[in-house]
Amino acid sequence: MFDIATVSYRDPGAPAKFARSLHETGFAVLTDHPIAPERIQATYDAWGRFFASEEKHAFTRAPGGAAGFFPFRSENAKDSAVKDLKEFYHVYADGPVPPALEAGTRALHADLVAVGATLLGWLQDESPAEVTARLSEPLTDMLAGSGQNLLRILHYPAVKTPPEPGAVRAAAHGDINLLTCLLAGSAPGLEARDTAGTWHRVPCDPGMMAINAGDMLEMATGGHYPATVHRVVNPAEGDRSARFSMPMFLHPRPEVVLKPGTTAEDFLTERLREIGLKG
Repeated sequence: MFDIATVSYRDPGAPAKFARSLHETGFAVLTDHPIAPERIQATYDAWGRFFASEEKHAFTRAPGGAAGFFPFRSENAKDSAVKDLKEFYHVYADGPVPPALEAGTRALHADLVAVGATLLGWLQDESPAEVTARLSEPLTDMLAGSGQNLLRILHYPAVKTPPEPGAVRAAAHGDINLLTCLLAGSAPGLEARDTAGTWHRVPCDPGMMAINAGDMLEMATGGHYPATVHRVVNPAEGDRSARFSMPMFLHPRPEVVLKPGTTAEDFLTERLREIGLKG
C-alpha cells in the first residue's frame, strides 16, 4: 500500500502524521501552509514572462557555477543518458536574481526555508530515539546557517512535437538533499514510485505542498525516512501546455556529517557530477 498522507499544517497532530507518512512513503502533502495559492500563481506568472524572454540568457550560470539560468536540456537524472525536457533557474540566498523578480523571489525563498525548518523540527521530535541517536547533530541544527538552500524555478515548455524515446520532463530520480518542499505545480505530472515499482500520482491542487525526503535525510537517519523515487511525466497526447513548479531543496551546511566519512559537501559533489551539473 502506498498511502501518502495529506496533513494540515495547522493540525495539532500534524508532526506525528507527517513523520509517519514520510517514514512509510518518503512523501507527505501539506495543506493550510503559510504560502497562499495567489502568491504562488503570481510567482509562476512573473517567472513565465522571464522564461519567455531573451533576457534569461543574460543570467546563464557561469561555467561550473550553481546559481542562475540553466538552458533547456541541461540536466539528466542519475543513471539516465537522456536530458530532461526542462529549463530552470537556481536561486540561493546570496545568488543573482533578475531585478524585476528579486523582492518576491527572495521572500518566497526565506518563507520556504522557514517552513522546512519547522518540518525538520517535527521529524526531530517524532523520530525514534535510535534514529536521533545516530544523527551527528539535530536535524534543525544541520539546516541552521546553511547557504546551500536552493529554490529551483522550473519551466517545462509545451511539448510541440513527439519527444525522442526516453525523453521526459523529469526522469525518475531521488532528490539529493534533506527535504524538498514542492509548491503545487501549475499542472499535474508529479508521480512517486512505491517499493513494488508502481507509480502513483502526487496531488498538486492549489494550496497543497508536496514534501519528500531526500537522499541526505535517508543517509543521516539510516533509511528511516526513505528518499522515494519520483518523476514528472509528459502531458497527455494533444496537451501542448507548459508546466511550472518551484521546489525548495533544503540542504545542510557543507561540513555536516551525514554518516561516518561522508559530509554533505562530499555527497552533493558526487551527485551533481552524476546528473551532469558539475564537471
